[in-house]
Amino acid sequence: MKYENWLNEWLDNCVRLSVKRRTYVRYKELVHDHIAVKLGNYELGELSPLVLQRFVRELVQSGNCRTGRGLAASSVNGIITVVQNSLKAAFSFGLSGEYVADRISRPKPREKEITCFTASEQKILENAVRCGTKTKMYGIMICLYTGLRIGELLALTWNDVDLKGGTLSVNKTCCDGKDDNGKFTRLVGTPKTASSNRIIPMPRQLTPFLHEMKKRSVSENVVTGMYGQTVSVRAYQRSFASFLKRLHIAHKGFHALRHTFASRALECGMDVKTLSEILGHKNATITLNRYVHTQTDHKREMMNRVGRLMT
Repeated sequence: MKYENWLNEWLDNCVRLSVKRRTYVRYKELVHDHIAVKLGNYELGELSPLVLQRFVRELVQSGNCRTGRGLAASSVNGIITVVQNSLKAAFSFGLSGEYVADRISRPKPREKEITCFTASEQKILENAVRCGTKTKMYGIMICLYTGLRIGELLALTWNDVDLKGGTLSVNKTCCDGKDDNGKFTRLVGTPKTASSNRIIPMPRQLTPFLHEMKKRSVSENVVTGMYGQTVSVRAYQRSFASFLKRLHIAHKGFHALRHTFASRALECGMDVKTLSEILGHKNATITLNRYVHTQTDHKREMMNRVGRLMT
């Protein structure tokens, strides 16, 4: 059987039934954009470790469909996962004589640098949001004070906001994807992991701001466009980039708001376990590894204060 035929069979009869909608859509995109193009004409039995490793090398060197440059290690590893899962399923169904995809050498991903906004940049952002007229940008304030991911923010509805109790319920997320007809659409589903399903206490600075937002709202969604329409993830990221440019703040991805919240929380003395639960991490170790080492300057200042007190 041709690998491309098996990939389509596997996606429709195995993947679609066992994963979240957005994961299925992502797998389908990877198959269409990368895997089927390069490996689709091979028979299943022809996909030797050497063929697969050459495919991986090509992805690293020139796998970006738009630019012709190499793909990031994390992207390549995502594609390898799809290849391995599909070939493992083919072997379990008796369609190939041997499973060899576990012999692929994966590129080592670089540790992502944690980028945050400085305290002065955060102040500029907050003032611009408060004084601005674009309701779409109100989400910036929410993320700065709760650490929500962009998908969680855009999926947030007013039913998830308890203004009297002062809490936000994170029980869904959204992403951009394609429907069964190939049209781009907004996909809403359950949060990233079980621990991502959480209730976040709102800081007192955020409550009056959300009260004002709700008065102006004409939608069930908390963050919307000017006329109450839903906003896609990519559109919101572009709007955020333009917002930073107008404020003359160096470009950072939207996720930097989440990093900023985490860093400020640690600076204010929040313990790692509490922060981990608020961020929706699987465990406190993830939070510890990701954020605590970024607090070197803060810790140095604390130690200097101790030293001054002892002299």
